[in-house]
Amino acid sequence: MEILTNIFKNQIINTLFFISITSVIGLYIGNIRISGIAIGITGVLFSGIIISYLNIPLNDEVIHFTREFGLILFIYAVGIGVGKSFFSSFKKNGLKYNTFTIIIVLLNVILTFAIFKIFNIEKTLMIGMYCGSVTNTPALGSAQNIATNYIDSSKLAEISTGYALTYPGTIVALVLTMIILKIIFKKDIENEITTSYSKLSSSDIKNLNINVENKNLDNTMIKDIPAIDKLNIIVTRIKKNGKIYLANPNTVLTIGDIILAVGKEKNLIEFSKIVGSISKEDLKKETSSNITHTRVVVSKKDIIGKKISETQIPSYDVIVTRALRSDVEFIVNDEYTFQLGDNVVIVGEKENLEKVIKILGNSPKDLNHTDLIPIFIGIIVGIIIGNIPFKLPFFSDQITLGVAGGLLVSAIIFSNIENIGRISWYIPPASSILLREFGIVLFLTAVGLKTGKNFVNTIIYGSGIKIMILGFLISFLPILIVGFIAKKFYGINYFTLTGILSGSMTDPPALAFANSMTDSNLPSMAYATVYPLTMFLRIITAQIFVIYFYAR
Repeated sequence: MEILTNIFKNQIINTLFFISITSVIGLYIGNIRISGIAIGITGVLFSGIIISYLNIPLNDEVIHFTREFGLILFIYAVGIGVGKSFFSSFKKNGLKYNTFTIIIVLLNVILTFAIFKIFNIEKTLMIGMYCGSVTNTPALGSAQNIATNYIDSSKLAEISTGYALTYPGTIVALVLTMIILKIIFKKDIENEITTSYSKLSSSDIKNLNINVENKNLDNTMIKDIPAIDKLNIIVTRIKKNGKIYLANPNTVLTIGDIILAVGKEKNLIEFSKIVGSISKEDLKKETSSNITHTRVVVSKKDIIGKKISETQIPSYDVIVTRALRSDVEFIVNDEYTFQLGDNVVIVGEKENLEKVIKILGNSPKDLNHTDLIPIFIGIIVGIIIGNIPFKLPFFSDQITLGVAGGLLVSAIIFSNIENIGRISWYIPPASSILLREFGIVLFLTAVGLKTGKNFVNTIIYGSGIKIMILGFLISFLPILIVGFIAKKFYGINYFTLTGILSGSMTDPPALAFANSMTDSNLPSMAYATVYPLTMFLRIITAQIFVIYFYAR
């Protein structure tokens, strides 16, 4: 008991104690499910509000540091997570999906401005309303961070209040929209249910055994087969006169050979028409062959950043056929550069494969080691970028991206660079999740502990109820309008659409509800496709609101 008393006599320790208590209570609240939906880590914000209202003496400097440090960890981890897929998300259907998301973001912004003009709501509450009505915590952190340049720190709590008041309504808005669309398009959705299992859940890279029958290819090297590069095909094995050999680009074909080709299924079919016909034999199953294949995880730092031709691998007569990186599998070519964590398929004789495995590492436990140097480099660069002043049209003052915006840009840049020399920006998944969730818990705890009185007073004596209703409309109307148009006029699969809508609000609870309606991974795939751009836009638009209100 004496130890406990001594702890409470030290205000810094006392503050850390209640930060931990708040986190525990909030995480417990966040795990409570109502109709299968939980608010997750955001429960920490509400537990902080409750404890804050108890008038416990806390050290403001510790709270401020906790908020800023948590925000830095969270934003950087989010940026690293979305960075690799930020640009690739615009490919194929991603461009269409992200277009719908951009429209939702624009409608959210327009509605927010309209409500501000019509209802004359306090600017700080309005900023928080926007962040909460799109359930984007990084946007909240970004807005608060840049707002410190323009408003008194005591007013920052009002931004958090607006966020806390509108956040729960957005989850309701998303779920309600999904239910309404399901009722409107009931017949279409019943047909989609039978075809909702995503073919993309497994790799679309296949193997095909092909008979060499085209007389024009007799005595032709594999690398000279028409369209082999265009179709992105690799030939790994060849059967000649009853014996199987490892193939390479210089291997010469003769009529009657059988080759094993690797590539995307539709490209393999096209390739087989050029070479001859599909063979009934399977060279991979030939027991008489010494040629085999295996998957290897790239874990040795010595090979990071090197192309295949720059390593000893070709000298061992081993072929690297494909690589799995960030859940995307692709055929490799001479320009392929090894990155930490890549999962590659190699083909060759067993003893040679063992030599190549030693070069690549194949030690998953090494990947679980987190190199802290790249993280701190990324944070340093992010802070520098965030403090570089620049001017926007129609604004008189110079502005900055702030720490949150700078860290996001830094993380996206480094995650795409991936490595500089032996320094790799690869973060093991478990470490990335820990960094992200620890950061957001610290941030929301600090925000909640500074918001309690303001939150309760706004509900009881202020415009709290009105803010809740208006925040709900900011969320509900754009996603309902865009959801209806996307389904009615563009025929977007309903389960894909639920993922797009959830991703447009970066809302995990809504995604959980969408996933509960189907065994397909379509919602998760669509969510992942639009999440990177949405996250970036939400952070930037939150800052624009602050700049618009205070920097003109």
